[in-house]
Parts: sequence; C-alpha cells; structure tokens
Amino acid sequence: MSQHKSLRATSSLGAKRNVLKRFERVAILKTRGQWKEGARVTGLRKTKPPE
Repeated sequence: MSQHKSLRATSSLGAKRNVLKRFERVAILKTRGQWKEGARVTGLRKTKPPE
C-alpha cells in the first residue's frame, strides 16, 4: 500500500511555513531594530516570515 501525500516528509521541507519558532521571531525583531536587549521572550509581537 502506498503512503498518502500528506504524510510524506519530503513534501513539507520545501513548503513555506506561516508559523515561526520563538528564536526565529526574536532574530527577525533584532534585524528590524524592534528588539530591546533583556526583554521578555513571551508575548512577542506578530512577525511575518522573510520571503
């Protein structure tokens, strides 16, 4: 029996993710200059992934 397309690991590697990890959001905020050193990492503002 073959595996369904949605369960294959290779299909998810090239897809664009809409949700970022916390450390990725902090890195984006640092590059934009919106991150203050020593700020809390909870309750971060929304950020769009770089295209």
